[in-house]
Amino acid sequence: MGRPREFDVQQALDAALCVFWRKGYEGASYTDLTQATGVERPALYAAFGNKEALFRKALERYYQRDLAFFPAALDLPTAREVVSHILHGAVELNTRHQDHPGCLGVNGVLAASDDAEAVRVAVIEARAVGEAQLRERLERAQAEGDLPASANCATLATYVCAVLHGIAVQAKAGFSREVLDAVAEQALVAWPSPTAP
Repeated sequence: MGRPREFDVQQALDAALCVFWRKGYEGASYTDLTQATGVERPALYAAFGNKEALFRKALERYYQRDLAFFPAALDLPTAREVVSHILHGAVELNTRHQDHPGCLGVNGVLAASDDAEAVRVAVIEARAVGEAQLRERLERAQAEGDLPASANCATLATYVCAVLHGIAVQAKAGFSREVLDAVAEQALVAWPSPTAP
């Protein structure tokens, strides 16, 4: 019978998530991960698998915990409220932590080598799921008359995601929450009204 774990798995995962968020997947060394988690490498990998598996688990936790505002927004009554909640939620998240601003998905693999291709693809796939969920919600809004028939819901969803990614990059570059909230408001100026032609 093996020895029981002598560390809190969720705390270790949260610590690893912060390292990946701050340094990216490739920038996070094994030393960074063991120092942040307080867990020796053999025990860390016995609990989570290799570095890629640990990143994937951290990404899953990030989507469930830190991006909870996104699925909550999809339940709001109007498309404009949905998008406003998503944009302002992203601003809050991306500026919440001074030691690791920005977005794990953007920071994690913005520039990745061929060795990190599987991780890059995992992040792209996760983003695509979110964009598809938003597109489906906008299509529902259009069917309900909340968006004009002329609106292209796929393009609108891509537009919102492009603004989200820009917010993440600017937050990583040190832009303030106030500036990024103003960017979110400016993005909403272009939002189509239900009565648009």
